[in-house]
Amino acid sequence: MLHWRSVMSTTPPVPAGHVVRFGIFEANLSLGELRKNGAKIRLQEQPFQVLAVLLERPGEIVTREDLRTRLWNAETFVDFDHSLNTAINKLRDALDDSAANPRFVETLAKRGYRFIAPIHTNAHPEQATIVPVPLLSSPVHPPLRPNDLPDVHRALPRTLFALLQIMYLVFYVLALIHWDEVWIAVGRNFGPLRAETISNLVFLTAAVGIPLRLYLLSGVSFDHARLGEKFRRLFPAVLVLDLLWACAPFLILHQIGIGGAIAAMAALLYVPFAERTLIRMAYSAG
Repeated sequence: MLHWRSVMSTTPPVPAGHVVRFGIFEANLSLGELRKNGAKIRLQEQPFQVLAVLLERPGEIVTREDLRTRLWNAETFVDFDHSLNTAINKLRDALDDSAANPRFVETLAKRGYRFIAPIHTNAHPEQATIVPVPLLSSPVHPPLRPNDLPDVHRALPRTLFALLQIMYLVFYVLALIHWDEVWIAVGRNFGPLRAETISNLVFLTAAVGIPLRLYLLSGVSFDHARLGEKFRRLFPAVLVLDLLWACAPFLILHQIGIGGAIAAMAALLYVPFAERTLIRMAYSAG
């Protein structure tokens, strides 16, 4: 069995002054520019520096510690994990890449990152060298678990997730605004003995749900790098809250009928699991 470093050492490093092409992209490492089909893409300095380090060692694992040493001064006091996660997310956005099904930047859990696409390097237009990504004949580490999520741009799942948070905010606010009508509807559909209990439950869950949805909405709007991790911790509470509100259509039973209430409840029962999938698509590990 070959050791990883002995196999990776067969890949020549990319000189820092070269122009590197991969797919429809071109990175000028000396000018700090990234182009797509010849058109310049706006990419901040830090994400580009991460790309440059990965391109210098194509096919090799670049650990998070390697990146910290190269790009963050030891005297700079920053939240390194957050800064690196943000830089990786912005880089993937620029490359239309996905952590779930990467074409360029692969995440290796608890190890680092690797640039996996073949690259073409040249210092002058008339010179070109193809640097293939080497393959391990016998991997030292077990392969990563295949991800069954579709390969889409991160903006789509983030937008859909934000819309779901807005939907719930509308539910909560309308319930509180029309509190008297909620009380009457509960009494009509469930009887006066249960009206107080159910109405209080609606009030409490709406009061708790509003700050929760605002937190999630702000997190996905500002693309918080750790939102995936935080949502996984919050998911049990989100699930309970969403399951309770899945019964809300029965509050307007006299308006939509039993069939409409059941259909609406079935759709709402699916929503928390859709939220979890959207977060996984947008904020995969690393």
